[in-house]
Parts: sequence; C-alpha cells; structure tokens
Amino acid sequence: RTQGATIVFVEHVIRAVMELTDRIVVLSYGRVIAEGDPRAVMREPDVAAAYLGKPHA
Repeated sequence: RTQGATIVFVEHVIRAVMELTDRIVVLSYGRVIAEGDPRAVMREPDVAAAYLGKPHA
C-alpha cells in the first residue's frame, strides 16, 4: 500500500483475502458481480448466491 502497488489474487478462501485487502472484486462465471470494500461486498446478495446458491422460493 505504501508503494501504490496493485496485486491480483485468485483465491477461493475469502476470509484470507478479506484480511489482506482494502478492495475486492468478486467474479462469478467470469463476470464481475461485486467490487469494493471487502466487508460490504460480502453482504451483497449476489455474492451470497454465488457462494451458497440461490434460495428456493
């Protein structure tokens, strides 16, 4: 952060990523479904659906 560098992670363990980053981009099937602050992104319904499946009505 102090050097203004950008690092791209590809990771499935989201908790590890949340501890290391101040911005996150979540992809589902190659499409961006959310981006921004890691904690806010994890509250997004599309992110929950991508990781947990969509609820049945």
